[in-house]
Amino acid sequence: MENEKNIKALKEKVEDVRICMFTTLDAEGRFSSRPMGTAKVEEDGSIWFFTNEYSLKSKEISRDNEVSLAYSSPSDNTYLYVNGKAELVDDQEKKKAYFMPPVKVWFPDGVDDPNLILIKVTPAFAEFWDSSSSKMVVAFNMLKAIVTGEKGDVGDHGEMKF
Repeated sequence: MENEKNIKALKEKVEDVRICMFTTLDAEGRFSSRPMGTAKVEEDGSIWFFTNEYSLKSKEISRDNEVSLAYSSPSDNTYLYVNGKAELVDDQEKKKAYFMPPVKVWFPDGVDDPNLILIKVTPAFAEFWDSSSSKMVVAFNMLKAIVTGEKGDVGDHGEMKF
């Protein structure tokens, strides 16, 4: 039951933000990040992306499949960090189901592009920071905390394990 609740919360947050910084480890063990648009979040919590099969990130995933995703929407005061395992998946049916017009910028031949492949990220852990309050309310609560010396209410924070 807890896992289902976590998956639902993860799905909602990812679908609200959509763009993340997708981080892999390079050959020297350094972080390598790039912005990526989420193609789909499935009911089991797996997060899908499109990429070039021969890209640097694909090579990095093949060498070490531990990845992190950082979603950020400052205008909504929503932040999400996901840690998980990535795998390259060549599934024509999923490509067709998840394909969106903006992907054509990188893959003009669409789902028939021979270099197009999917990345599936299976989350292991996620952490979120979320405030449904307006920026003014958040700023007021922060100022109030500074003046009173008490801990401020700046929204929800939580961890999710899958």
